[in-house]
Amino acid sequence: MSSLGGTFQISPEEMREIMERLTPHFPPYLRKVEANALGWGLHFVFAPFTGREPEPCTPRSFYNDARLTYVGESADEAEHLLREKAGAVISNLYEAAREEWKCAAYVADLREAVKDAPYRWNVYERAAKDLERAYAYLREPAAATEWPAAISRLVDAQDQTRAAALAFDERAADIAAVHDRHLYADFTHAEALAKAGHPDGKDWHVGDGFGGVFRGGLVEQVDRLIQDQEAHLAKVGRLARLTP
Repeated sequence: MSSLGGTFQISPEEMREIMERLTPHFPPYLRKVEANALGWGLHFVFAPFTGREPEPCTPRSFYNDARLTYVGESADEAEHLLREKAGAVISNLYEAAREEWKCAAYVADLREAVKDAPYRWNVYERAAKDLERAYAYLREPAAATEWPAAISRLVDAQDQTRAAALAFDERAADIAAVHDRHLYADFTHAEALAKAGHPDGKDWHVGDGFGGVFRGGLVEQVDRLIQDQEAHLAKVGRLARLTP
C-alpha cells in the first residue's frame, strides 16, 4: 500500500491500473517511479535536466484522456477515487520534475551570465592589492621623502581599482539578475555558481539584483574605500600642517 502525502492510500492493484493509464502522459525524461524511502509518497527518477527544456507541466493530453477525465463520486465511487489518485500521482510527478528543472535552469542561466567574470575578478583583485600596497606605503618613513610621488601612485592605484571594479560590475549585474530570477531555487548563490563551474564564485562581490535593479556592486565598495583613504590623508595633512 502506497500513500500520497497522507491524502490517498493506493493499493498495488490500483497502482498498476494508474500506471497503465498514466504511462502515455509521462514525460520522456522520466526514468523510474518507485516508493519513497521515507515510507510515504512516490519517488520519481528523471534523466538529468539541462535547464533548457520547456518547464515541466502536466500535458494537455492528460486532461483530454477519456480514462482520466473527472467522474463524479455519485456516478461511480470507485472510478472517481481511482482518477483522483491518478491526478495526484501525475501532479506530484510534474511538480518533482519542475523542482529539478528549476535548479538546472538556474545553473544554465549562470553559465550564460558569467562569461569572463573570473578574469575580470582576477584583474580587480590584482588592482586592489596594488592599491592596498600603495596606501600602506604612505605610512613608511621613506614615503616622506617622495610624498607627492607616493600620493600620485596612490591616485593611479585608486583609478585602476575603480576601473576594474566597474568592469566586474558589468558581469555582476547579469549574475545578480540570474540570482534574483531564481530566488526560490534550492541552491545558495555559491552552490549554484559552483555547479555552473565556478567554485571560486563564492568570493565574488556580486551585489544585489532584486527587482531588476542592480545595487551594492563592487564600485560602491571601492568608492567608500577611496573616500575613507582620502579623508584619512586630508586629516593627516591637516594635523601635520601640510595643508591649510
